[in-house]
Parts: sequence; C-alpha cells; structure tokens
Amino acid sequence: MNKKNNPLRLIAACLAVLTLLPALSGCQKKITAKNRVFYEYFDTVSTVYDYSGGSDKRFQENAELVRAELEYYHRLFDIYNEYDGINNVATLNRLAGEWVVLAPELIEFLEYAVGMHALTGGNMNIAMGSVLSIWHEYREEGKAVPTMAELEAAAEHTDITKLEIDKSSGRARLCDSEMSLDVGAIAKGYAVERIAEMLEARGADSYVLDVGGNLRAIGEKPDGSAWRTGIKNPNIYDFNTPYVHYLDVKDTSVVTSGDYQRFYLVDGVSYHHIIDKDTLMPANYFASVTIVTSDSGLADALSTALFTMDYDSGRALASTIDDITVVWVTKDGEVLKFGE
Repeated sequence: MNKKNNPLRLIAACLAVLTLLPALSGCQKKITAKNRVFYEYFDTVSTVYDYSGGSDKRFQENAELVRAELEYYHRLFDIYNEYDGINNVATLNRLAGEWVVLAPELIEFLEYAVGMHALTGGNMNIAMGSVLSIWHEYREEGKAVPTMAELEAAAEHTDITKLEIDKSSGRARLCDSEMSLDVGAIAKGYAVERIAEMLEARGADSYVLDVGGNLRAIGEKPDGSAWRTGIKNPNIYDFNTPYVHYLDVKDTSVVTSGDYQRFYLVDGVSYHHIIDKDTLMPANYFASVTIVTSDSGLADALSTALFTMDYDSGRALASTIDDITVVWVTKDGEVLKFGE
C-alpha cells in the first residue's frame, strides 16, 4: 500500500516470515503444515498455514480464497492507488468534499473505524491522513524531520466527525476538502478477520494466517493444544534474545505495534511511523505493544492506540474490554502484562 515498492522492506518482511515457523511450532508432537505465501498485498508478506492434515485440494481452495480476499481488501484500503471498477480509500481522499459510492465492505469498515476512534478516545484515528502523509514523505526521503508548523497545520484537518457515512445509499464523503484518511493502523487486522470468518464458514480448522506479523489462529492444533508464538525483541541489535515473551494461542489473534518496524534516522535519532495525536511526533511511551484478542481488527486498532498511550491509560482502556491480553515492552526492555 506504499507509493514505492521498497525492496529492503520486503526483505525484512521475508526474514520475519522465515522466523515464524519455529515460533509457531508445537510444544508436543511437531506438525508439518501446508503453507502458501503471498508477496503482493498490504506491502508485506502473507502466509496461510494449514495444520489440519486435510487434503491438498481443500487447502489449495482455501489458500486461493485467502489470496483473492487479500487482493480485494488491499485494493479497497489502498490510499495511494486507484483501480478500475472500484472506488477505494484513495478515491475517497481524491474526491474529498464529494459524495462517493463505495462497496458495502468499505462502508462497513469505515463504520468500524469510527467505532474504534470512539473506543480509544481518538488514539486510533483513520482521519490522521494529513499528518501521516507528511511523515510518510519525510520517511521516504529519509533526510529530515517535519517542522511543527506544517504538522500543526495538517492536524487542523483530522476531525473524524467530518467523515460522513450514508449507509442506506452506500456513500461516504469527507466534508473537509483538505482531510484524508490513512487506514494503515487497522486495515490489515480488519481484512484478516474478515478472511478468517470466511475460512471458518467453509469449515477450516487448525489454520493460521500471518499477514505481515498479524497472526490469526483459527481453531487449535489437531491434538487440542495451542500454538506457541514469540513477541520479538524490539531491540533489533540484541541478537542473543530474539523474543522477549512467549504466548500460547488458539482461536485468537496476536498483533504487535513497535518502534522498530518502520523508522528512519536523522542525526542519529530514530523516528518511527506510529504518531501520537497530541504531540504529532512518534509516540515515545513503549518499544512495542502486543494485543491478544479474538478479533484481529480490534487487536490491530488497540495495538496502535495503546502504543500512543501511557501505561496507566492503556491499562484502564484494556480493563474495559473482555477477552484481551496486553503485553507492553518498555524502552529499557521491561515486559509488562495485563490479562494473562
């Protein structure tokens, strides 16, 4: 979904996938999974794993469904490119100020994102596009940091109430012609959850979806046990400790937001991509935040929101939500947990 197809980013994503299989290996008998990998969608590497022991034909049918739906949601949520035959987020941004007819799936997504804005007190805001686009441009250039004057000017156009949705007619519009949407904080997780629902409706069990590190386990291992996955050490220079915490998961999702995932250096200072709505600068509370909950869209939204909140505020929000585990990793490597 980025303007540029960055080969270094894809290499990093490939390495992340290569380390996934040991992290998801069984605690008891080792299971060899069927898998299929896709490189084209959401600017990341996506893998579908089948641990069920079912037929190759059934797996290929399910894998093709995953591929087709990843492509559909990638195009629907793309903020940089438009496609023939579909009005997407890029279309909505380009036509800011006008009503735009959208697919039902996009209307439902926009309503969901508005709900996540309310749930997180505005810390997950898809209307931050005007600010995030400035950071994106500077990050791509990699030579300087935006001025506070230009960030504050852009922040005047981040009011999500200016996104109007008319579900009855399948239309939406941005009432502020200078605002734009950026759905990167929630798009992957939301798409993964919709795809998981489709697989479950087809009877899929003992499957794992990994879309750029967003994990969604469908069911459990055939022996009834959980998969084990590790939370990566945000300190990418600590080669002796690849993981800082382990989770046993079944029929749930795991999503991590971290300061090590997309960043650039200016005068030796690292600037990552998760922006604090209050400071308009990269959030500086934690090195990573991991959410474990059944809904991958919720996990994606909350991992971003809690990353931009102090510990007490994040814990208070988490306490209002059922079925959630949160793992914070502080800047000095301390692991804090809620709900485990």
